[in-house]
Amino acid sequence: MEEIYSKMVNEAMAAQWADVDIIKEKRGHEFKIKHAKGYVDVANKMEAVGNQDPSVIKLHKDSINAHFDILSELTKTVRPEDDPFVEHYQTPAILEILYKEDPEFRKSVEKFIQTIEKSEALIGKEVLRRYGGFYGPTCVVDFALIPGSTSNIVNRILKNVDIPIAHKQAILASKSWGMNTSYGFGEKFTNAVEAGKSLNEAIKEEIEMIKFIYDKPIDAQTKLMDDFGHESFDVRKYMGEYKKKMESAVVAAMESEVHYGNIVTIPAYCVGDIAHHVAQSTFNMCKDDVVMGVIEAVSTVMDNTLRSNLKNFKSEYEVLSLATGSTAAATECILELDGFNAPTVVDLLTKRFHNYVQLYPTRGAAAELHNHDFMDMIYRGWKLIDKARRVKNGSDAPITPKIGNFKVDLDPIFKNEVIMNPQRYAYPACAITVRFSALMRLADYPCLLTSEPVTATMMTNIIALHKETPGAPARVCKDCATACLVDFRHQYCQYREAV
Repeated sequence: MEEIYSKMVNEAMAAQWADVDIIKEKRGHEFKIKHAKGYVDVANKMEAVGNQDPSVIKLHKDSINAHFDILSELTKTVRPEDDPFVEHYQTPAILEILYKEDPEFRKSVEKFIQTIEKSEALIGKEVLRRYGGFYGPTCVVDFALIPGSTSNIVNRILKNVDIPIAHKQAILASKSWGMNTSYGFGEKFTNAVEAGKSLNEAIKEEIEMIKFIYDKPIDAQTKLMDDFGHESFDVRKYMGEYKKKMESAVVAAMESEVHYGNIVTIPAYCVGDIAHHVAQSTFNMCKDDVVMGVIEAVSTVMDNTLRSNLKNFKSEYEVLSLATGSTAAATECILELDGFNAPTVVDLLTKRFHNYVQLYPTRGAAAELHNHDFMDMIYRGWKLIDKARRVKNGSDAPITPKIGNFKVDLDPIFKNEVIMNPQRYAYPACAITVRFSALMRLADYPCLLTSEPVTATMMTNIIALHKETPGAPARVCKDCATACLVDFRHQYCQYREAV
């Protein structure tokens, strides 16, 4: 299996550095679709080895190529306002291919849609809670089953539908790592209430929208983008072309008996680097040297840590855990250089969230999503760093967090000239909040810290080994920072009850 572990690390880090390198080169400049070509090139080098199913790798590669080629034909660039949605056009098309190729799956989806209609009490309660901020900060399009998430609500509806379990799992996956449209549950309800409609009217509008995204995914996504004011390219044309280009890969995966839950997710989570992570918004954000320095240092910590442990891995899941754990420890380490830590930041952002709800009742359903991701990451990192500090005690040894038996190499942080010289980026005698302020920008956009290209690449490799098991949503406790440190909401999670 060492070949698999090396492959996972090499492919994932190639994806990460393809993003980071072009961002560093082009930051402050105008984004063009062609700037993401490096990410496409490294993805195209992915091949199945050992027991990996080639059709799974094909889903990943074909989706990236289709996405890049179609965008290149339709536009030269994507404006920042439109870039969050570029990874929401794939799952609708994939679902419609599955509907056509497997009428039994389509029948199951229709039964699910009928049950949505009968779930007014559940949906009404959940969207009202989300509107009022009952759960605190949450991820409406979460990749797990946390309170307030779409996955959480869909899972509870699915329990009441009499369809094959594999179909339930596919439907659930399609609104987690699979991103079936840009719709976040609760959005219609919130806007209807704030527009002066009754609660009954608002809930009916919400239910109709939820049914729509499963019944006609491409039409639903097109309408959502039209209503939003999307300008960068013709989204219906994109999805029509994407559907044609992906049909053979989807059929091949079906014939290879890849779980539908994986077929609907893999093509979506791998394309975000093209016009979303490598994008104008990122080029703008990374004009700040300290923001760029944080991304570089954290990426190097992950790279060094993974490569130094290649001979120690016993399972593919350990590789993924170390990748995400090392960046968590690295980010917390940088936070602590300015005298902050995860409990302080979680308290701050949770309090801010409740103010934000009052200030902006029609806030986007995803507004605090990345704040939540960031808090979860640093909370995990804080637990690792806290333990490492106790082990270090009063010695001169470096702080060396451990994830299981794997050591995390934090040395790149202390060798990074930008991070270790904050006085160059503020009033020199008082530059004590420079690194923290950079991290607060990244709290709105931690995608290259968590890291999404690494997670996507590794998950495809893992799913290629276990094609029959749905990889999403994650059926584990996420250790949500807000739930562990501030709010009482563990009892509303669904990770143990996932279909």
